[in-house]
Amino acid sequence: MSKRDYYEVLGVSKSASKDEIKKAYRKLSKQYHPDINKEPDAADKFKEIAEAYEVLSDDQKKAHYDQFGHTDPNQGFGGFGGADFGGGGFGGFEDIFNTFFGGGGSRRRDPNAPRQGADLQYTMTVSFEEAAFGKETDIEIPREETCDTCHGSGAKPGTNPETCQHCHGTGQINVEQNTPFGRIVNRRTCHHCNGTGKEIKHKCSTCGGNGKVQKRKKIHIKIPAGIDDGQQLRMAGQGEAGTNGGPAGDLYVVFHVRPHEFFERDGDDIYCEMPITFVQAALGDEIEVPALKGKVKLKIPAGTQTGKKFRLKGKGIPNVRGYGVGDQYIIVRILTPTKLTDKQKQLLKDFADLSGSSPIGDHEESFFSKVKRAFKSE
Repeated sequence: MSKRDYYEVLGVSKSASKDEIKKAYRKLSKQYHPDINKEPDAADKFKEIAEAYEVLSDDQKKAHYDQFGHTDPNQGFGGFGGADFGGGGFGGFEDIFNTFFGGGGSRRRDPNAPRQGADLQYTMTVSFEEAAFGKETDIEIPREETCDTCHGSGAKPGTNPETCQHCHGTGQINVEQNTPFGRIVNRRTCHHCNGTGKEIKHKCSTCGGNGKVQKRKKIHIKIPAGIDDGQQLRMAGQGEAGTNGGPAGDLYVVFHVRPHEFFERDGDDIYCEMPITFVQAALGDEIEVPALKGKVKLKIPAGTQTGKKFRLKGKGIPNVRGYGVGDQYIIVRILTPTKLTDKQKQLLKDFADLSGSSPIGDHEESFFSKVKRAFKSE
């Protein structure tokens, strides 16, 4: 199944700014987060949204995608199954040449050289507060570890692997073929030793000669304060075990932050809407508003309009790299009552009479007059 266009996934145009891309991602990730959306395909859509944002939010990846789309230009040579033929220069053609003509001058990888183990990825879902303040916890991951019985050799204790008699320890064998072009030598991985150059006559009973065993490992994690959705934490040496004494790979913990009930995050700042009554807006008041750490008091000046934004300095989220703390912004929304008693209706009518024959001031009339003139001129 072909991938959808990343811009289509986020619902933005190719000319969209970084802020527009980020805003679209936050909206969609909140809508399709598996912890909130219980639709059967919500998890797949969430992954698709995260993948699109990862590419379009990175200038280099975005430029690459704009030029090539989902096609990897390094693949090429479709007739060869999209294989990667090496990095720079003529490495690809050299490999093809070596395949057909033996490649006696090419460098070989030592089959017994130490090799680093594979990296692992673990996805961790945390609450909004845990992401803001950090947390220490334990996770359990499945990974390959060096066998304790044979210490990674794959051989039964008391025995050692022997040099492969078929490839003589090179890990490769030459296969000759007669063709119309003459005799061609193909170099292939030795299937007797699987390219290791060694044969195990007496295999370890614990790992079956593999040298590694699958285990579940408990790892202690310190989630840094200020981690954001989609960011990852690298834990060096916590991946799978290396080969031939090589170092272990790394573990990458990718964080997904659950949306908050009423806080919205933008970088290190947080936003929330606070409803107030018409009386509070007109006369002013002191109210309590929610913050990440409890409640704080906010003074509402008389004559406050709906949509007014108040800043609470230093009440946001700590920067994950230690560059200070963000702010909290309170946006007030004036509630219009929907059910009024007769007495309340009469009091509002009396208020309107005291305010003048028209409830709209001169500046508002001027505004509506401009709108009318604009429509008449079309």
